[in-house]
Amino acid sequence: MKYNATGGDALSLISIYEISKILGSSLDLEKTLHDVLNLLSSYLQMRRGVVALQGEGGKDIRILAASGLSRRAVMDGQCGFPPAVIDRVIGSGVPMVVGNAVTDPAFENYLSHADAEAGDVISVIAVPIKINGESAGLLSIEREWESDLQFKFETDVRFLTMVANLIGQTVRMHHSVANDRDRLMREKVALEKRLREDLQGVDGEDLAIGNIIGDSKAMRRVFAEIQQVAPTRSTVLLRGESGTGKELIARAVHTLSPRVDKPFIKVNCAALPETLLESELFGHEKGAFTGATQDRKGRFEQAAGGTLFLDEIGEISASFQAKLLRVLQEGEFERVGGNKTLHVDFRLVCATNKNLEAAVAAGEFRADLYYRINVVPVFLPPLRDRKEDIPALVEHFLARFNEENGRSLDIASDAMGVFQHCHFPGNVRELENCVNRVATMTRGDVIEDVDLPCQRDQCLSSVLWQERADASGMPVGGMAPMEARRQRVPLSAVSGARPSSPGEAPMRRSPPAAAVPPIAPVEAPADDHLLDDDYEDGGGLTPRERLVAAMEKSGWVQAKAARMLGLTPRQIGYALKKYNIEVKRL
Repeated sequence: MKYNATGGDALSLISIYEISKILGSSLDLEKTLHDVLNLLSSYLQMRRGVVALQGEGGKDIRILAASGLSRRAVMDGQCGFPPAVIDRVIGSGVPMVVGNAVTDPAFENYLSHADAEAGDVISVIAVPIKINGESAGLLSIEREWESDLQFKFETDVRFLTMVANLIGQTVRMHHSVANDRDRLMREKVALEKRLREDLQGVDGEDLAIGNIIGDSKAMRRVFAEIQQVAPTRSTVLLRGESGTGKELIARAVHTLSPRVDKPFIKVNCAALPETLLESELFGHEKGAFTGATQDRKGRFEQAAGGTLFLDEIGEISASFQAKLLRVLQEGEFERVGGNKTLHVDFRLVCATNKNLEAAVAAGEFRADLYYRINVVPVFLPPLRDRKEDIPALVEHFLARFNEENGRSLDIASDAMGVFQHCHFPGNVRELENCVNRVATMTRGDVIEDVDLPCQRDQCLSSVLWQERADASGMPVGGMAPMEARRQRVPLSAVSGARPSSPGEAPMRRSPPAAAVPPIAPVEAPADDHLLDDDYEDGGGLTPRERLVAAMEKSGWVQAKAARMLGLTPRQIGYALKKYNIEVKRL
């Protein structure tokens, strides 16, 4: 059938409306353009439509859609639309109308492919697709006309120009989305790479915080968390064993925050009884109690606009927890002996070496206060989990000792190796004390391994960090190592320290369980030298000591201990009974 006119204004308006819906319905550009051409084929009775677009940068012009052909066929180049026509329309930026393309040599192959019949008058109307005012593509349709009709193409050109403008806006939107997606992906990859480098010790200068020493993966993770949380107002809870440097990290949070020019106030909650702690934090009015001769601002008021650091917050009493909760929730309080409500703005940083979760479960710590302070928890690693930082810490403490005492001590590599292989249950604080003690007692200018107390069986720390007498496996003086708390194993199994037996000198050391020398297997318990009371191995350990060390290393599983010592489970059981060793149930 042959058509001789474009639809009326109503039909054109409906077509524009439907095309706009199609263009906004999908981010699949090629599918969208195919749907637009199919709609044009229905509304304009065209024989074929083509959409060609330039790639970004004005290169790689290719046909993206052609009605009557599948997307695969278009990709395979089966459309055959003349490239010269595409270049001409895009280059000139003006529409092109070919009244009878059948007689135009440029369309010979294309119309032949379109199965034009002899005598047909097929017109081609092509308009440029403009993006940001620049021609970047082409929209073309074919129309079949009566041969003796006076052609008037103005309506078709105007209509197709509107469609081409809609396509141009859609293509620009797709390019923008694609560019944003690529940019975000590049940023994501860059951030992930930087994070991996940060955690692997690369580009360490960017993560270093003040005078906090540490370049290990564990400390770099802490530095990254601190730098992220410091600029905010969120409450920070520092978790970690005693001696891991929680106060230094708290000060770093303040220094890196917008409150750096305001006060940094610190309070040790465990150092004061409840009555004094209340006055210390809230302040008091004159005459509130005996000795209150004048008004006194509390630490909350002193920290106004700045940061308040509450150390050992897990040690406060239940009654004081309720008083503290109100201040943290409402930001208001009254001084002791006063009735005027004061409002204060401060950033709270708390620290504890206590297992707060266990305390909440046991009813020793209020759950609502726990949720109030546990907004952003930061876990500080124990020194045994970042042994690669020990050399730098030793050098730092030794340099400070030299400066304070007017000496010029150096440390030998073998002595540094001893430091690196110690577990230091007291963490950085214990390491600092050890360095100062060794430096003080060293007579020469170089600290050798023989100068370290542990090399002469004179280390007192092993006495302090023994497991408790109640066999709970928890150390004296703070949080146990994470492994011991998680598995409930004695500290000696983690740190290498060995509890003393009744009547045994507390200064005697035993090597870590990993270093337990093997015992040659024997056929019968009666002949086993492990059972000989007068036997000692080359490391100076009695059979009982070697057996206890092996049991601790194996988690008190007799079968594992037997394999470690090269004995049978029956021989292990016999030895345990002989030396009256109670098997611990974990």
